[in-house]
Amino acid sequence: MSIEFEKKFKGKKVFITGHTGFKGSWLTIWLQTIGAHIKGYALKPDKISLNNQIKGKLNIESVYADIRDRERLNKEINSFQPDYIFHLAAQPLVRESYITPVETFEINVMGTINLLDALKDLKKKCNVVIITTDKVYKNNETGKPFTEDNALGGHDPYSSSKAAAEIATESYRHSFFHPDKIIEHGKSIATARAGNVIGGGDFAKDRIFPDIFRALSNNEIIEVRNPNAIRPWQHVLDPLSGYLTLAIAMNNNQNKYASAYNFGPEIKDVRTVEELVQHAIKSWSNGKYKNTNPKNAPHEAGTLKLNIKKAKEELNWTPKWKSDLAIEKSIMWYKNSLDRKADIFGLCINDINDFKS
Repeated sequence: MSIEFEKKFKGKKVFITGHTGFKGSWLTIWLQTIGAHIKGYALKPDKISLNNQIKGKLNIESVYADIRDRERLNKEINSFQPDYIFHLAAQPLVRESYITPVETFEINVMGTINLLDALKDLKKKCNVVIITTDKVYKNNETGKPFTEDNALGGHDPYSSSKAAAEIATESYRHSFFHPDKIIEHGKSIATARAGNVIGGGDFAKDRIFPDIFRALSNNEIIEVRNPNAIRPWQHVLDPLSGYLTLAIAMNNNQNKYASAYNFGPEIKDVRTVEELVQHAIKSWSNGKYKNTNPKNAPHEAGTLKLNIKKAKEELNWTPKWKSDLAIEKSIMWYKNSLDRKADIFGLCINDINDFKS
């Protein structure tokens, strides 16, 4: 894997939206180690964030701007002339989307459309991976794993905005970048559906692993909102390896892979929120939790499972770290980060090297 990634991305121009976010930061680090020329486009990182902790070690061009600024985004993409684009910029939180629904739709839908529209002015070959989520599917709580051809939907504003981004991408793919006319436009556009990633450096509000870390590091009880909810938990490096693998496949055959792909754990490796919390406490060596049932809590899906057969068969991609190891690696990262002398960038590099080996 590492040899193939280096061969395909070394010296290439890679444009990453949302590079200051959790997944964006990890992707930036990985591509920098490979030798890619990176330009990031995102809002300034939060004060408490992985990106803020590692920015002194990043040798990239960073543009701090809003994905909703269509003219600025167009200018930055077309002046850079990227070989690859990874679109991760988003309002990524379900509970936040109930508070700021309009902003969520603006960022997740129109932000994606702004990027797709900028591609019409890009006069070169470019492979584009639009990152959405496992929550794009219409979830009737049947418990069955979702396949890429299942109906899109979304109860909450976040999920529905990401489903709408998928629909917008499909529209642009058919209207302006049809796979059958690759020779004319040179753009291959795919979407990647993954979610519920864990790993060191996530400090977001209302995400389970940051909540676990904050509680354990302060000797507080972990409050678990939806203990029986089932999620396809993955270490952040697993879906990122999927995105990179997909981009390479698109570069090799721009026509064949311009579609949607699920990236998640094996079906037998999904687990409940409570099981994840219990294993995190075991990995930390101590801690307590309690199940809560907040009044008037916004709706969140009960069961999410992804069928990853398409990615396995077409891309030869498989998840590498099972959920137990993903939890343990994440906890170890957080524990090591508490050392005042900790090399945060180095902690990420160590995990990347372990993952590649």
